[in-house]
Amino acid sequence: MEAITPTPTNTDTTEKPNPLQDLHNRFDQAAQHIKDLKKGLIDFFKTPKRIITVCFPVEMDDGTVQNFQGYRVLHSNILGPGKGGIRYHPDVNQEEVTSLAALMTWKCALMNLPFGGAKGGITCNSKNLSEDELRHITRRFITELGDNIGPYTDIPAPDMYTDENTMAWVYDTYHAFHPGKNNLAVVTGKPVSMGGSLGRREATARGCMFVVEHYLARNQLPSLSSLKNARIVIQGFGNVGSVAAELFVKAGAKIIAVSDTTGGVYQEDGLDIKAVLNQKIKEGTVVGTSETMTISNEKLLELDCDILIPAALGGVITAQNAPRILARLIVEAANEPVTPDADVILKNRGIDVLPDILANAGGVTVSYLEWNQNLANEQWSENDVNQRLKSIITSAVDRVIERSQLLNANPENPDFQHQDIRTASLVCAIEHVANVTLKRGIWP
Repeated sequence: MEAITPTPTNTDTTEKPNPLQDLHNRFDQAAQHIKDLKKGLIDFFKTPKRIITVCFPVEMDDGTVQNFQGYRVLHSNILGPGKGGIRYHPDVNQEEVTSLAALMTWKCALMNLPFGGAKGGITCNSKNLSEDELRHITRRFITELGDNIGPYTDIPAPDMYTDENTMAWVYDTYHAFHPGKNNLAVVTGKPVSMGGSLGRREATARGCMFVVEHYLARNQLPSLSSLKNARIVIQGFGNVGSVAAELFVKAGAKIIAVSDTTGGVYQEDGLDIKAVLNQKIKEGTVVGTSETMTISNEKLLELDCDILIPAALGGVITAQNAPRILARLIVEAANEPVTPDADVILKNRGIDVLPDILANAGGVTVSYLEWNQNLANEQWSENDVNQRLKSIITSAVDRVIERSQLLNANPENPDFQHQDIRTASLVCAIEHVANVTLKRGIWP
């Protein structure tokens, strides 16, 4: 089949991503809707509690020594210990990690989890590193962090280019320096055989599906009240995107296009997801799946569909392509895939956006359930985990919808539109953290 090429864009006006400033701007917008929120608290909530930067050498497989830069940011511990992943990527930097730590604060608060936000990362290209090198880098990083992580202090988890094996090394390194204790809860996303939770691998995608199902069941999207026959496009076919594709198909939806870093595939009548998965495993790319049309990542975002799920990198929907988005609902399975300028355009066009702090909170929610299991030395059934996840997620969706309706009805906010679920989500999260802060009292 002939490939679909992207619509040309004016690259001279492309937005320069600034995730930390974008988050602050969105925070300020939400804070305007909260009564009696003191300016000092606003400044406090924008400032990370702790930023750790470390540099350490590692002997590589070829005998050379390479230096690595690592970061761990604790944004808040008002609600409890820090919670957030560790990512390995060449573009990891302090600003990105700080932004993601703050995002975790609001995500945990929105889910009513007893965690604050944290994030970590190492600037490296994991694709060019052997397993031994990755293990050495991980162990040295955790050693450098010392007691700045812990079951009641700051709890890491997997993130971009880290996985359950990485978390096993994190646990083993921490345990070596804290013998004689139950240290399983120091990290989540571990292998099931050493205290990981059943259902954790699928948690982000499953939580995303629960969010969409409940949002539709609450009649928030005209003429689409369920996933049955909904036409869905997914950008990103990694752990989140591929699992989401399987789960949404089981729920009755049709996945008409998916993509990875090399490109995408499209089938108007719905893809055979098993065939796409087999192609990905066999060839390392979804491109080339039989009975499909090749499509670029750029054009995939502009396909006519009911639901668009960006599940890859941030900043992919911008002011440049937002006017051409044809989806009726955008679901942020990735962190910050829609820029603030694009948010405004989409809202004006009547396109709903389910924000990252709501749509992709399934991962941290099941991490919380894993943490509970570890502290109690228990392991729950996958069905039990999924039911608890669904209960937490649907309660959060209900709170956000109710808050959006209140904001929409407020005569002081006549321009607030119902589809601005992002602002409603942030209002719920900020209010929760602010209320707990004031109830605890400003020490001393």
